Amino acid sequence: MRILGLSCFYHDAAACLIEDGRIVAAVTEEAFSRKKHDSGFPKEAIRYVLAESGLNLSRDGMRGVDAVVFYDKPFRKFDRSIRSHVDRFPSGLGAFVRRLPSVINHELRLGKLLKDEVDYGGPLLYSEHHLSHAASAFFCSGWDEAGVLTVDGVGEWATSSWGAGRQNSLVLEGETRFPHSLGLLYSAFTYYLGFKINSAEYKVMGLAPYGQPNYVDAIRKMVHVKDDGSFRLDMQYFDFDAGENMFTRAFEQVMGQPARPLERPNQEVELTQFHKDVARSLQEVVDDTMVRLATHVVRTTGLPRLCLAGGVALNCVANGEILRRAPVDDVFVQPSAGDAGGAMGAALWAWNGLLKKPRLPRLPSVYLGPAYDDDAVQAVLDEAGARYVRLDREALLARTVELLAESKVVGWFHGRFEWGPRALGHRSILGDPRDPEMRDIINRKIKMREGFRPFAPVVLEERVSDWFQLDRPSPYMLLVAPVNPERPALPATTHVDGSARIQTISRDQDALYYDLVAQFGARTGVPVLINTSMNVRGEPMVCSPLDGWRCFMRTGMDALVIGSFVLLKEEQPAVVLKSAADEFGLD
Repeated sequence: MRILGLSCFYHDAAACLIEDGRIVAAVTEEAFSRKKHDSGFPKEAIRYVLAESGLNLSRDGMRGVDAVVFYDKPFRKFDRSIRSHVDRFPSGLGAFVRRLPSVINHELRLGKLLKDEVDYGGPLLYSEHHLSHAASAFFCSGWDEAGVLTVDGVGEWATSSWGAGRQNSLVLEGETRFPHSLGLLYSAFTYYLGFKINSAEYKVMGLAPYGQPNYVDAIRKMVHVKDDGSFRLDMQYFDFDAGENMFTRAFEQVMGQPARPLERPNQEVELTQFHKDVARSLQEVVDDTMVRLATHVVRTTGLPRLCLAGGVALNCVANGEILRRAPVDDVFVQPSAGDAGGAMGAALWAWNGLLKKPRLPRLPSVYLGPAYDDDAVQAVLDEAGARYVRLDREALLARTVELLAESKVVGWFHGRFEWGPRALGHRSILGDPRDPEMRDIINRKIKMREGFRPFAPVVLEERVSDWFQLDRPSPYMLLVAPVNPERPALPATTHVDGSARIQTISRDQDALYYDLVAQFGARTGVPVLINTSMNVRGEPMVCSPLDGWRCFMRTGMDALVIGSFVLLKEEQPAVVLKSAADEFGLD
């Protein structure tokens, strides 16, 4: 039995296919469209996940799919939109009129889109937004029972929810309703600090350690949090419920300065100490609220294990604070915690929650997207006129370790594309964490992004507590913990506050990636590498070999290890380098 889960129309459209309860494939539409956070109908994602199950969309259509499940209820979302604007009438009328066609043409016409785009006319089910989030976490956790907490911007009406999962039963017992939203509070401050909403919230998280919590009291004037974590926004400071702005003039008056202008490509605006202090203060408020919410869930349900999902669950700093400060035994965070993950949650909700079919063990792999064999890779390289060497497994590992130990920046491309927004070793840029200049080199010459942004370390799972103050695996790079001060310095992956966003790797997860880190450790004494996503600023993570080649050629990467092939930038023919320079406008 095949069930297709979909999320789309807001941001991060995705498709997930499960077959007899097994997750066959899951991928975002942006992987194919190359449009970051693509929200459109995920036709190419659907085409791919069907192919992984042996179906060809062009030939077989959707005849092999037994049900399609959408991740929320569009009519309920439409109801919220109408009611919010009626409550604020006539304020925001223009915004409502402009938004209405999008709602009608997309969210309320999903059935027609399925028929027109992929020739599907079978059963169409609708989950609920936060139920999809909750299902994506609990049904992937591998736990027989656990508390569940979901926190994001907004679904239909809910902005956060909590409940309990037991075997195939998942019940949400409480929620916070729009417009009171921790996610939208964070987005409002993201915009206030000059960053793009639904895209750059992680920049605020990365900026926070450079500041001091001098504006916590000011923020608490705008959001009131109770001991149980329930919260309310004072809406005199916000305008997102009916207008087109995130906040009002009163918001700026409380903060004491006008908003920083929104960043434009190649037009960065200075980040002052004030902005860093605001980011730190916001993080303090979010940390405290999430810890209170987690504590309430554990105490109310009596379940010491906690599953997290929703966009706010991607705030790995808050996740680490929950582990340290809330009465939890363990935490599972869905690796694709945002809206894309709702596609997986919707499919699992139907399989486990509705049909009461047997549970899966813990999410067996995060590598659920497209893979490309050596023939496909070689065809791209030959077409481009690239120079490369082809090596067997052991020679490939030895050569890559040699390059990394020489402080070369290496693109590492192999296997299936990662599920979620983090590069987890299949579409990664790797470097030596011991090199104090490596962070600036990668930020400036490869990622082309702000210098304050930190990089994550990947460490052998069995050595994580030797190098970091963390006593458990962190396979999805969703926990922050202090660096062990007794170990040699890791300047390239240690943030200014002495912390790191950690990925652990085990042999069961990925033997090749594990052996690379292990052999680097054997050579240097440090079983840790820098791991960041293979992309440049403003673009999605690379997916195909052509994406990888283009990223390699347009950046300062020294080497690309793709499939069984190793390419050095310095060995590429002059005509190829000139062609890349012309294509990407490089000097």
